[in-house]
Amino acid sequence: MFSKILNLGRETAIYGLSTVLGRLLNFLLVPFYTNLLIPAEFGVIANVYAYIAFVVVVYGYGMEQAYMRFVSSAEVSEKPKAFSVAFFSLVGTSIGFSLLIHFYAPVISTTIDLQESQASLVQYAAWILFFDTVALIPFASFRMAHRAKMFAALKLANIVLTLLLNIVFLVQFQMKVEGVFLANLVASAFTSLTTVALVRSDVTIRFSKSLYKEILRFGLPLMPAGLAGVALQVIDRPIIKALTDDATLGIYQANYRLGIFMMLMVGMFDYAWRPFFLNHANSPDAKKMFAKVLTYLTVLLMSVFLLVSLFVEDAVRLNMGGKYFLHPDYWPGLSIVPWVLLAYVFTGFYTVLVPGVYLEKKTQYLPLNSGIGAGIKVALNYALIPAFGLMGAAHATLWAYVAMAAGMYFISQKFYKVDFEWGKIVKVSLLAFGLYAFSVFLSPEAGSLMGVLIKIVIVATYAFFLSLIRILDKDEFQQLKMVFARKM
Repeated sequence: MFSKILNLGRETAIYGLSTVLGRLLNFLLVPFYTNLLIPAEFGVIANVYAYIAFVVVVYGYGMEQAYMRFVSSAEVSEKPKAFSVAFFSLVGTSIGFSLLIHFYAPVISTTIDLQESQASLVQYAAWILFFDTVALIPFASFRMAHRAKMFAALKLANIVLTLLLNIVFLVQFQMKVEGVFLANLVASAFTSLTTVALVRSDVTIRFSKSLYKEILRFGLPLMPAGLAGVALQVIDRPIIKALTDDATLGIYQANYRLGIFMMLMVGMFDYAWRPFFLNHANSPDAKKMFAKVLTYLTVLLMSVFLLVSLFVEDAVRLNMGGKYFLHPDYWPGLSIVPWVLLAYVFTGFYTVLVPGVYLEKKTQYLPLNSGIGAGIKVALNYALIPAFGLMGAAHATLWAYVAMAAGMYFISQKFYKVDFEWGKIVKVSLLAFGLYAFSVFLSPEAGSLMGVLIKIVIVATYAFFLSLIRILDKDEFQQLKMVFARKM
């Protein structure tokens, strides 16, 4: 069992290498944008991408997850047929959707509170959505075939190209907001065409109507859940814009993006986790294995929470040749970062709890659970933002994810009971959060030598007490020593 979990860790590391490198390169766009764009311009970008996040769920209508679920149990001879059914379905519908958005861009732009002169941003978004959707099934096929390196290389290439094109369009051609969308469009087109070329041997002209109905029957119920899930992620952006202004939204978005390190951990885990639990669902020790995964993930995520929360302000305030990592205009939003990190922690918990719903084919519960979480977030945003500003939005995000993870726990346990190691999970979580609260009480000065030393002592204290919790039992520790010995 432990060897299987280590294999999950290896695949997570491969996905993670590309994700970490790629997202870190992408993350460099944050200081790039904050030093070239005023908060109001950054707010426009955040607003449009929030709507893109919603529409991409409609474009995909659950086909990626449905394809992966079908292929995990299908005969080898049926897999090319499943690929073609899902792939051509998405190509056809995404062309239709993008043409509609393109021609009605002026109307849509005013509907989402853009100026008519910014209708071109909506048109760029339409074709970004098209190319990203076309690449969904090819990328899913890489994951199911355990071609993690191919997946990683293409994702990394997309982000590198996006970064380079941003530099060209914003610096060389001084295109401002429009340059951001054009860079994304060109990179998405390149990635989509490359993935399609690599999987052309999987494409067959045979189209099975019965198989299409079966895939749709599994996938379509995921769309409302996906929309609700996106609402949990980005619905606060248009609400902040409605209750405040573009500049406030820009400050919120820039600081929210500082949660990238936790987002990376959860994201790269999720890429490896879904194929893992589908492939190992029939193992006799599956439930025990899934319980261990949540324990190890908790240690990883809470460690990242503590480290980033302690040192993020020191990093942001570094002065490099007269430039800051984050322009001082955006510093008023730094206080939201720890709460954003915690929200991602509960996203990770939710991800580990999903297998019960997928394996028992109870996807009809997903829209309800996600919808409740989204409703909580909307209500809390309207209740808290007028009184607490950006901090209110951050707390609304956190408690929405807490509710969503709790809901998934009760739903999943009803159909697929797993005995999680709650004692260890609670101890690790309280240790990390307690030390963070202690650092807030001490309030060490950001950027000062004494402040950094105090934070290093807090991290050392965390490592010491973490070792006393004994996350690994004796047998697991011996297996881990053997693995490292072989590597050496």
